Amino acid sequence: MGAKDWFCVECQVLIGKEAMDMYVLSILRNTTGVRSVHEDVKIEKLTTHTPDFLGLPAHIWPRLGGVEGAGEGVVIGFIDTGINPNHPSFMTSSSSGFLNSTKFKGKCDTGELFPSTACNGKIVGAQYFAHGAIANGEFNATRDVSSPYDADGHGRQLTNTIYTCSSHTASIAAGNHDIRVIVDGFDYGAASGMAPGARIAVYKALYTFGGYMSDVVAAVDQAVEDGVDILSLSAGPSSVPSGDSAFLDVLELQLLFATKAGVLVVQAAGNGGPSSSSVISFSPWITSVAASITDRKYNTTIVLGNGQSFTGTGLSPPTDGEIDYNIAAAADVCVRNATIITVDSCQNPEPFIRPLVYRRLIICTYTFEYEYEAASIATVADTMMEIGAAGFIITLDPNIGPEVVKGTMLTLQIPAVVLNDMQASSALWEYYNANTIRDKRGQAVAFAAKARILDGRQALYTGQAPVVASYSSRGPDVKNALMQTVDVLKPNVMAPGTSIWAAWSPDSEGDKYVKGQSFALISGTSMATPHIAGIAALIKQRHPKWGPDAITSAMMTTADRTGHSGAPILAESSNELIQATPFDFGAGSINVSQAMKPGLIFNVTFKHYVQFLCAVPGIDVKSVKKAVGVACPTKNKFKCSDLNLASVTISNLVGKRKVIRYVKNVSHKEKYTVHIKEPLGVNVTVVPESFRIKRRGSRRLRLVFEAIEATNAYTFGEMVLKGKKHIVRVPLAVYVGSASSS
Repeated sequence: MGAKDWFCVECQVLIGKEAMDMYVLSILRNTTGVRSVHEDVKIEKLTTHTPDFLGLPAHIWPRLGGVEGAGEGVVIGFIDTGINPNHPSFMTSSSSGFLNSTKFKGKCDTGELFPSTACNGKIVGAQYFAHGAIANGEFNATRDVSSPYDADGHGRQLTNTIYTCSSHTASIAAGNHDIRVIVDGFDYGAASGMAPGARIAVYKALYTFGGYMSDVVAAVDQAVEDGVDILSLSAGPSSVPSGDSAFLDVLELQLLFATKAGVLVVQAAGNGGPSSSSVISFSPWITSVAASITDRKYNTTIVLGNGQSFTGTGLSPPTDGEIDYNIAAAADVCVRNATIITVDSCQNPEPFIRPLVYRRLIICTYTFEYEYEAASIATVADTMMEIGAAGFIITLDPNIGPEVVKGTMLTLQIPAVVLNDMQASSALWEYYNANTIRDKRGQAVAFAAKARILDGRQALYTGQAPVVASYSSRGPDVKNALMQTVDVLKPNVMAPGTSIWAAWSPDSEGDKYVKGQSFALISGTSMATPHIAGIAALIKQRHPKWGPDAITSAMMTTADRTGHSGAPILAESSNELIQATPFDFGAGSINVSQAMKPGLIFNVTFKHYVQFLCAVPGIDVKSVKKAVGVACPTKNKFKCSDLNLASVTISNLVGKRKVIRYVKNVSHKEKYTVHIKEPLGVNVTVVPESFRIKRRGSRRLRLVFEAIEATNAYTFGEMVLKGKKHIVRVPLAVYVGSASSS
């Protein structure tokens, strides 16, 4: 009998593993108490300035009891890679004491590097989940650590797979205030979480290899049972789940039940931008977060001997002293038989002639060998330090194109600059060639070109509006792997996600270029997500009776679509800045001060989400009942666009569509007037055009969308409800497939 064969006692035959799996599956599906069976698929892991950028110290924290009290009584759960309890971002302060909550019932698992004292009052819960990983043979107890301790750090790779580090995300959301960020001996400033007074519960389900769906689902289930208020999820699938609908995927359903239990679920939208429909957070009960670039810049300047200067990127120290250093191209200071591409990329120290490179600035070229930007640039730094160079300059290869280097924010110990501009790269090479003497064979014999690199570790603050990051995943949302769009706006809201300083685990095995550091500078929607989780904690503290729907509504209807100057927020596309749309940033960039007092909110209940599932084209009503335990209405006139969200999305408008919205007043009595900015090709009417609404009162709004011109593309508008003290904005996204015949 082969290793993969099984003997079926009931059948009295020898069968293969695949047939045996199907046989066991059929038994499980028919077992009492089993609602559904899903394949265990693999899951991928996806601040010194942002509190000020978002206005928290001046406008929010003082209203909530000051820094120590901001977020008090709220527990944020993190499904991630664990936590480093020894980091100063998570130490208990003398004034914080223990959690003032009767709802949270979490526990602390002890184990390797995680003693019982690790749960110190700031960290109030810590557990780890690895049964799925163990069953699939990927868990290594030595490498992955059998405890809630954070031994990973996949925080740098910007693919649509979400990678992160739990210590990093937890400190962004709820890390202690005024923690000095010191890396390689340089002080980058003081860090703080969005809600420094909130408490942290960690559910480790991701490891160096990623994770498995069964472990993530178990972690979510435990977090809900423990009583967390908010769940921050920087994890998601690498693609749209297979099956009839992404909304019936096991993780999406588990998050639906979390929402039903009153837990706000905040999830990274993904890092697949700027491609259309690249979001990997699908369901309307999840708050999906896009990432922005803030106004903080780290620029490194190189000054040439002829007085020219160019600005690039690179968090590096300056060259020693106020003197210029000779420049040498990598190809001119290597052995002759070395491969040109290998030499130019500076990935290997072996070909370099040590006496020729000593105390010189070496020009390297960004080549096709740079498969992973951060790792490749870090390898250049390692090479230069080993061969004794004074520093290095990375230029663009004209054969690759001008938009390759995105400016990875690595902290480097050697002077360096990345010239991510073709014009600057060309000018440097022109100066170098004009000042390099060569013999008849073209070999360099004298190096007269000189330069010095200035300190790149000093931050600049431009005051510009946030910009949608190129990597941030875009809408429209899809309902299945066929990429069919659906009447749901994704992402929901945008927060800072680019170049975020936050805590790191020095023992991290996931990224050797940050190993040993206590802080890391990382970009991704995984960094934007804990910003929203922390802000949601502040809203929850201010309005403890609000559910997930109310908090999401408040963040969306008050978000900014424009900058301080009134100009529209822009988005990075493949090679230019364009005006952002709701598919780039959802309702807009988070405005914390306004989200605390939204005026009106849009409520959604579990019953409404079930009606939504029943209305999704292609979903069998029996599948819905089996998945959620509730039958679809016999006569369901509900359309997906009728779900009472703080947005309206119509994925195929043909003729006319009536859409109903209900608003609830969470402020004092007020009169509102309705203003409409119509999407191109659509006529929109709203009844009533104005209304008075009492405190805690509700009003019904009837919107009629009429297609007047077939656009065969999504166009955007908004409904604005203007009161004396509040402005409520609702984004509109409509695809006109066919105009009215009249």
